[in-house]
Amino acid sequence: MLVLIDVLIPIVLIFLVGFWLEKKQVLDVRSVSAVALYVLTPTLVFRTFYTTEINADLINIVLFCVLFLIAFLILNKLLARMFQWNRKKESGMTLATTFMNSGNYGAPLILFAFGEVAFAYAIIFMVVQSLLMSTAGVYLANRSNLTAADALRVVLKMPVFHALLIGVIFQWLNISIKDTYFDAIHLLADAAIPVVMIVLGMQLANISLHSLEWKTISIGTVMRLGFSPIIAYAITLLLQPNPTLSTVMIVSASMPTAATIAMISVEFDASPDIVSSITLVTTIMSVPSLWLLLTILGG
Repeated sequence: MLVLIDVLIPIVLIFLVGFWLEKKQVLDVRSVSAVALYVLTPTLVFRTFYTTEINADLINIVLFCVLFLIAFLILNKLLARMFQWNRKKESGMTLATTFMNSGNYGAPLILFAFGEVAFAYAIIFMVVQSLLMSTAGVYLANRSNLTAADALRVVLKMPVFHALLIGVIFQWLNISIKDTYFDAIHLLADAAIPVVMIVLGMQLANISLHSLEWKTISIGTVMRLGFSPIIAYAITLLLQPNPTLSTVMIVSASMPTAATIAMISVEFDASPDIVSSITLVTTIMSVPSLWLLLTILGG
């Protein structure tokens, strides 16, 4: 019960603030999202990679994310054949079940549940997932028209990628930053998580449920919230990371469908109704599922 009261409910309340703001049309979600996308999140990513050395933990996170992606691509291909999904539905289900909300939801959850060390891992996980979402995710949503070169160009335009690159270069060259300037970086970076949480609440307020395919949505929900922690646990057994990183990767992989994926599915017409519905349903159902998972993991 303490996990629910001390960790999950405070996070849900912040989401509800964003939900209320959007419903009352107090703010424009695109403006708030732009601030998070172009200023706050890149600053957080820069700080994380500037202060984090490239080591076995970073390699483990990248390997985990790639193996997780491959596992769900195979799983969705098998389910598509079993249920005779057409190409469009298969793309939508792959998007909805493969890409999790490790940033707006996962990172703050891990911070609240496991502390600063785990949070640093969660930010790196978020960045890797963001890169995969913007390449593999966009490609899967529009695979008939998008080439590998197009997907690469998408990544190269991402502010988060630029921040990651600059942070790694600064650390590699051992470039020092004056305290006053680093204090400014801290201010922006610390604002990133609460703002992206509010953005998620605003994004959820724009998702509507109509003409639901409950069978398909149920399959997607079980895959996202039920299969993900099992597959994540199996991959951690293979990679053998340290216990804190293992916990971060399992919890991050068990988040509901990313709201960004819902927007990608709309943009490229990859079963947007199904993806949006799974996004909303998994976000709601994640409260009990994550409560159970955190209790098991001792969060």
